[in-house]
Amino acid sequence: MRRKKTILVTGGLGFIGQAISLSLSRNNSVIIIDNNFRKKNIDKLKKNNIKIINADITNEKNLYKIKQKIDCVVHLAFINGTNYFYENPQLVLNVGIKGIINIIDFCKKKSIREFFLASSSEVYQNAKKIPTNEEVPLIIPDPHNPRYSYGAGKIISEIMLINCDYFKRSVIFRPHNIYGPNMGYNHVIPELIKKIRSSQKKITIQGKGQETRAFCYIDDFISAFNILIKKGKNKNIYNIGTEEEVKIKDLTNRVIKLSNKRISIKKSIEKKGNAKRRCPDIKKIKKLGYKPEFNLNKGLKITYDWYLKDLNNEI
Repeated sequence: MRRKKTILVTGGLGFIGQAISLSLSRNNSVIIIDNNFRKKNIDKLKKNNIKIINADITNEKNLYKIKQKIDCVVHLAFINGTNYFYENPQLVLNVGIKGIINIIDFCKKKSIREFFLASSSEVYQNAKKIPTNEEVPLIIPDPHNPRYSYGAGKIISEIMLINCDYFKRSVIFRPHNIYGPNMGYNHVIPELIKKIRSSQKKITIQGKGQETRAFCYIDDFISAFNILIKKGKNKNIYNIGTEEEVKIKDLTNRVIKLSNKRISIKKSIEKKGNAKRRCPDIKKIKKLGYKPEFNLNKGLKITYDWYLKDLNNEI
């Protein structure tokens, strides 16, 4: 019988963090470290015997609140959400860069030899190759644009980990537009659902809606992550997502169709730095056994129904 591991998940109260923690808790002991600045509900985590430590990863001393022997770290702690990138890039960079330095140092001092790093599709920016594989060069198109604070922080985190020879196994994964119930409202799909629910005639989207993304339902993401936990190779990088590329305007129309409303779409000025196309090449992780089960229509319906109920409960 396999020995139960103790896994530390940094930033485990976020959308992806909670999903990962709950999945890992089925066969492992899970500890979350998070300052919960977004005030997430943690009842479900507690019911699954997940230990939660309220701490700020930018303060190295906070990490030593963890007294248990840790076998593996899943590092997710970061500031996500496009508004944060533009409005508080210093905070984004501070959490990203101090966070990776502190957690690697902590691992060395505590003899933790296994490390999984959550990077992002943002490291690709406007990739020249679509679908985009893991070998495409990572770029920062304009250091003066605060948008790239997030992508820059992720690139630095990757470089820090790749150039650290301490770990027996370190794996980097790049999620691409993961969505699903309970992800908050600071993301494109829940933002659309909220706008459409409160509108009778028209809604405004950013830009012309011609930008594309490939959305991955949370259950598919967890399936991929679980494969990496078992089979991910040392110092390898893996895209996680789907190859179902869709224009934001078409995505909006799909959500409108779910609402059974007649709503027109109004274009607006696009924020500078928004990638025109983004779609991952997932051949590498498919070779390990990953197979997405949720197409966009299926995942969108589940997500729409959840958010409609959540919004109705606010009334």
